[in-house]
Amino acid sequence: MTDTTSTLQAFGAGGDEPYARALRSDGRLHLTDADHPGRAVTMDVGRWSADADRVDRTLLEGADGPVIDLGCGPGRMLVAAARMGLPSLGVDVSAEAVAIARRSGGRAVQGSVFDAVPDEGFWDTALIIDGNIGIGGDPVALLGRARDIVRDGGRIVVETHHDDDADRTYRATVTDADGHASETFPWAEVGLHALLGYAGAAGLTLRQSWSDAGRAFCELVAE
Repeated sequence: MTDTTSTLQAFGAGGDEPYARALRSDGRLHLTDADHPGRAVTMDVGRWSADADRVDRTLLEGADGPVIDLGCGPGRMLVAAARMGLPSLGVDVSAEAVAIARRSGGRAVQGSVFDAVPDEGFWDTALIIDGNIGIGGDPVALLGRARDIVRDGGRIVVETHHDDDADRTYRATVTDADGHASETFPWAEVGLHALLGYAGAAGLTLRQSWSDAGRAFCELVAE
């Protein structure tokens, strides 16, 4: 299932593999616009590796069936879903992330969300959280893939940028505290206002949007 080309242009991949390094050490990463190095976002990989918190768990409360996490990372949402009795699957291009997710008891496969995934078209809920709306640098294409992956009437929960007006795509690089850098890859930052337009183009409708503990989300429906 793994697409080598997709993997090499994925978050934190290639070069010195800083994402894989950070997963092994629960470190922090800096996401930088390759053309504007002064623009950088710090990401706490330790949060992704920790247990799902209260806010994370609320994202699963509306699920009526199996959950797929697109860009699952080390799998905290898979573990949380299992504890709630929900079948779940994670998809991630990072071999290190998938290995950690599996060791934690989650079911995960390595590959791109833009390739075929198991049981496509039958998932009740798809998660696109932790900034993963940026995957591929094309929000319409990503949301369109999520639309294909869930069942008719299924839900897609998206974590949006904290700035509702954010809307940009760019070539990004990830570096860690020791200066290990990835290859560049396409990425996007999308706030609620832009997401609504992208969702409409992908055949999705908004059910609700909300903020909780400094994080912003929306729930989209495939109809």
